[in-house]
This record gives sequence, structure tokens and C-alpha cells, in this order.
Amino acid sequence: MGLGGCIILIAVGAILTFATDWEMEGVNLDLVGVIFMIVGLIGVTTFSSIARRKRVVVPPTTPVVGEEPHHHPRRDGYSDGYGV
Repeated sequence: MGLGGCIILIAVGAILTFATDWEMEGVNLDLVGVIFMIVGLIGVTTFSSIARRKRVVVPPTTPVVGEEPHHHPRRDGYSDGYGV
């Protein structure tokens, strides 16, 4: 179950707990809603901890030793003799 499923569980649990007044014989819908919310919260925390472990840290690239950077001559119109 992904993050979206966990959020849906929390929403359905909140709706069952706080927004309904249905009566079912043998079933306490408030308790079912609380259980859904708890399971959704456990899923969100599990998903976030797993996603944090899956992050790959790429080390910064190091420059190659011995290779000099290539500089292009500056052409501004004055240093090449045309502006004199």
C-alpha cells in the first residue's frame, strides 16, 4: 500500500468516526474508524521511513587532476585591434 492508500485510510476512518451517525448491530463504526486512522498513520510512518532509506546520495564529482581548464580568448571588440 502506498502513501495514497494510507491517506485514504485516514480519511475514511475520520469520516466513519466523526461524520456519520449510522448504527449497525454488532459493529461499532466509531471504533472501526479509529482503527482505520491508526492503520493509516502506521502506514504513513512506515512508508516515509522506507522512502528515507531508499534515497541515494550521489557524491560530488571531483575534477580530474592534470587537466587544465580550457579558456576561450575574450572577444570584446577592443582587444583584437579593431577598436584602436
